[in-house]
Amino acid sequence: MRGLQAAGGAALTGETTVEGPGGDPRRSPRRRRVALLAALAVVVYGLDLATKTAVLRTLEGKDPLVLIPGLLQFRVIFNAGAAFSIGTGMTIVFTIIAASVVVAILRTARKLRSLPWAITLGLMLGGALGNLTDRLFRAPGGFQGHVVDFVEVFPSHFPVFNVADSAIVCGGILAVYLAWRGYQLDGTRDGAHDEQEPEIQDEEGSIDRAESRNDG
Repeated sequence: MRGLQAAGGAALTGETTVEGPGGDPRRSPRRRRVALLAALAVVVYGLDLATKTAVLRTLEGKDPLVLIPGLLQFRVIFNAGAAFSIGTGMTIVFTIIAASVVVAILRTARKLRSLPWAITLGLMLGGALGNLTDRLFRAPGGFQGHVVDFVEVFPSHFPVFNVADSAIVCGGILAVYLAWRGYQLDGTRDGAHDEQEPEIQDEEGSIDRAESRNDG
């Protein structure tokens, strides 16, 4: 039976390869990466929404909740600017930017076959959606809603931020690192092909030399 399965091209490992139009087996990795991106974005978005809801119910209008004196506390502020309170007078601009980031990531996902890039884009998408939700639905409205920030490290020395800000910054750092190392969205890496070519040529040369000796 195993011989018949192998002869017929059936998989013997129990794994199923999902092929696209024309028998392209690369669609299965893409779907897995997109699923990971989406799952991570949902986790980040849900965590951001849950923490904002919790701090608004317990800390809005109250004194900061000091967790580690001089190092970490929770203090609710409403931020009209970007991450870490940058550009407080450009709220609607940041709303447009956040929406553009979401659209760009969704379009980019069509090319995604890289695990590191799936994590990177998932963090950025979840964070962008979290803050964009505040822009759209919180006061004063009109695409100028203020983002809820509450995490404050080194009080009075570092801007207040939230879970979405953290995810965006971490995703941005990962994106810079992956681009610097040459990792591409499709799972390839710049320079990898060139590094492997001499080995391929050496193998071909060895085969040619072996065939020459056999002919001789």
